[in-house]
Amino acid sequence: MKITPFLDRRLSHRFSTYDTDQDGHVQRADFELACTRLTSAFGLDAGDERAQRLHEQLLGVWEHLAAMTDVNDDGQISLAEYKSAFVRGLLGRPEAFDDVYVPYLDALLAVADHDGDGRLGLEEHVRWSQAMMDVSEADARAVHARLDHDGDGLIGTEDLLAAWRGYYFSEDPDGPGAWLLGPLP
Repeated sequence: MKITPFLDRRLSHRFSTYDTDQDGHVQRADFELACTRLTSAFGLDAGDERAQRLHEQLLGVWEHLAAMTDVNDDGQISLAEYKSAFVRGLLGRPEAFDDVYVPYLDALLAVADHDGDGRLGLEEHVRWSQAMMDVSEADARAVHARLDHDGDGLIGTEDLLAAWRGYYFSEDPDGPGAWLLGPLP
């Protein structure tokens, strides 16, 4: 896979959202911290079944990511390792990461869907985006509006999955995937 300048910017931005402690490397602890921040934002303690499921799914994402990217086996991923994995075909094709992302998104919605309707309203989306990926409130609101294709104020797993696919696979700078984490730096 060739990394275009646009994809390079998206990968750099996504890496920064993974690196929750901003130490320049992504580690298992970053995923654990993201889980704790998210579950705390929704008032769940570590013993809650939804928190445990999210923790399990996030660690699964970490294990998959580390297995594909941590070439020097030091337990952390550098930005160079992360980008290099994409050149080697980390994602392959859009459907290839569904096995990892669909269970993760289901676990995410189980936590962030505070009212239990199976979709995220604006405030739920803002809260999870801020807690987990440090997206500003204004950017999270703009992202929600872009993902709410039918204008009903709600986004679901399919909307999020399509946006994640677009983030990694689409070169459309105005597509919902390009805006998934707010505007690119």
